[in-house]
Order: sequence, then structure tokens, then C-alpha cells
Amino acid sequence: MLNYQNKTKTLQNRFIKYVQIDTQSDPMSPATPSTEKQKDLGNVLVQELQDMGIADAHMDDHGYVYATIPSNTEKQVPVICFCSHMDTSPDCSGHAVKPIIHTNYQGQDLVLPDDNSIVLRMHEHPDLKDQIGNDIITASGTTLLGADNKAGVAEIMEAAAFFMQHPDVKHGTIKILFTPDEEIGRGVDKADLHKLGADFGYTVDGETLGSIEDETFSADGALLTIHGVSTHPGFAKGKMESAIKILSDVISALPSDCLSPESTEGKEGFIHPVSISGSVERAEGRFILRAFNNEELEANGEFLDATVQNIIEDYPNATYTLEITEQYRNMKQVLDRHPEVIQYGIEAIERAGITPKRQSIRGGTDGSRLSFMGLPCPNIFAGEHAFHGKQEWASVQDMEKAVQTIINIACIWEEKA
Repeated sequence: MLNYQNKTKTLQNRFIKYVQIDTQSDPMSPATPSTEKQKDLGNVLVQELQDMGIADAHMDDHGYVYATIPSNTEKQVPVICFCSHMDTSPDCSGHAVKPIIHTNYQGQDLVLPDDNSIVLRMHEHPDLKDQIGNDIITASGTTLLGADNKAGVAEIMEAAAFFMQHPDVKHGTIKILFTPDEEIGRGVDKADLHKLGADFGYTVDGETLGSIEDETFSADGALLTIHGVSTHPGFAKGKMESAIKILSDVISALPSDCLSPESTEGKEGFIHPVSISGSVERAEGRFILRAFNNEELEANGEFLDATVQNIIEDYPNATYTLEITEQYRNMKQVLDRHPEVIQYGIEAIERAGITPKRQSIRGGTDGSRLSFMGLPCPNIFAGEHAFHGKQEWASVQDMEKAVQTIINIACIWEEKA
């Protein structure tokens, strides 16, 4: 097996090119993709894939990019897909990103030039301790970087180029899938898995070097609607029951020392209000519910409902509805039935000279839903850090190791077939 080397800095150049294309998704848009500008990156990727010689590379009307690297072995090998998402988070601007390469990092504070108040300090970013001598890429201080998940996109593209340039490296059929709208929970809503035709997959959307994640939160969304009683405020005594105040009371009644993102870690779940709106007569609160097992997730929904019932007893004429909808489930429920997917991923990381870190995600990936759609799909590291904010950063050397890991995964599946 040939080892991947980035001597001409093609990986770094791809990444810098991609992060400068604004692909921020929009949770308020009902369209797919939620923003047409995500297709700007999709078009670039399709052209680059076609230029590599991948003839079937294309983007559909919904902004999904599909491509196939044909098998070059006589063995019958399961079809493997590598997947990353093209959109960036709506939490922070992705417009006019100016990437900066901090070469040969030596542990110093990284002060971002366009806003000197944005500083990356090692004690606040512990993974920087492992980056001495590496090249760190940040944005300039006014935007996110977009390493989440353009690091993964660049790594898959670089691995694709490697396979096309080295036909002597044996592998089965490799499928590539780039998705829109992952950041707003709609990343695989319109993915065509029949067309994709893969047996197993790997999302490349993880953080720390060597990590492979086979467990995510299970997730529900909750919409709480309070129907209050509105009347003229000058004559409201004993009559008005403000939906805004009732909703505020509910949120205030939720515990702060547990069951909240601010006070939980590891395998602890939470109830998190993400938006509120309304008037005296009607108010809405949107929540996300998270837990690592379905029983605890259901209990969190029941706790929220009980909290609302307790509050609204003080408002005899007010009513409420609580709608809880499934978002995704812990992919471990599926991956435990296909242990080889994780085993080969771990071996691929080891072959890249890295100590594997098998862990859980306090979040979700496209792989969470893909797994339940019939494509078992763990998540491997992409080298992205501090995502969704202006301190986001990535390591060039960690990204190179991710490319090597992708190559190794494809080769191992061929070897084991």
C-alpha cells in the first residue's frame, strides 16, 4: 500500500478554497437545500471530481453530490461510502471567510487579526497541546472557519484524487456523498440511498486526531405552545394570563444544576430551550431533548411535560400543547450489529500511526440517521475543533492523517473480503 503524502499541499489548498465559499444553512428556510449558495460548493466539487476522471460525479436538484470510484479488484467487496456535509452552522457568519495558516505552532496564543479579542489559548483549547510543530488554520476573527465540515470534504476529495492517481492500490467500489443542511438537522432528508448503492459508510466529521465515534445522542425536538388570556392591560387584574410569562415560568422552573447543557457532560442528557416567541395570547418555546438511551430520552420529555403542568395549574384559564417529534436515534443501536465497520475503522487509524480513540458524540451526525436508513455509518475524525464559532481551527497534519485513514479503510475492506 502506498502512503499518502501531501508534499504539494493539495489538501491544504483544497481546504482553503472550500472554506472561502459561503455555505451557511438556514433553519428558517423550508427549501432543500435551505440556501442555494450551498450549491456553489457542490458545483466546485462536481467539477473537481470529474476532472479527476470520476465520470458519474453530479449534483442533484436538492444539492446532494454523488460520485463513484469504481472497484479495481476481482474480489467481491462491500460498497463503502464516505460522507461529509457542505453546509456551515447558522450560529456564526460564514461570509467572506479569510483563512490564516499559523505555521510551526509553538504553543503561543493565536490572536486573530481582524478582531484582537478573539484569541486561541492552549489552556482553553487542550487539543492544541498535541499540535506543537504543526500548521494551524484559523479564520481571521470575524467569521467561523468552516472546518466543520469542509475539513471532511477536503479529506474525502484528497483521498479520491489519491485513488484515481494510484490504480495499483486495490479497493472495492467507493461511493462519495456530500450533503447539504446537516447543521440544521436535515442533512439526509432527501438523500437517495438506492442511487448511492452503498453497504456501509463513514462520515468524516469528527474532532480529535484518532477518534472514531460509534455512539451519539438520541434526539427529540419539542414544541411547547401556551395559550394565554389577553385583555386590556389597564383592566387586567384577575383576568390576564400572559402566555409569555407562563412560558418564562416554565423555562425558569427547569433545573440548572442538571438536565441542562451547561451542567452536563459524558453520558448525561439534557432539556434545552433553543428559541421562544409569542405574545400575551400565545407563546411558543422550542426545545431539544437529548439522551444516550431511548428510555432516558422519553423520561426527559415526560419531565418537561410535568414541569409545564405544574406551572400552568396557577393559570386556570390558560392551556398548552406539547408536541414531541423524533429527530434521530443513537447509531450504536445499529452499529453493534455490524462490529466489523468499527473494527476496520480502528485498524485504519492504527495503520496511520495513530492511537484510536473510540468514543461517543454529545451530538449527532448524518451517520446517526443514515444508520437507521440502512447504511451503518460511524464517524471518524476530520481534525476540526471549536466549531460553530470564531475560534474554530484545524490542523493540517491531523487532516493529512484523516486522508490516510480514509485510504486505509477502503484498502482494509478489500483485504478482508
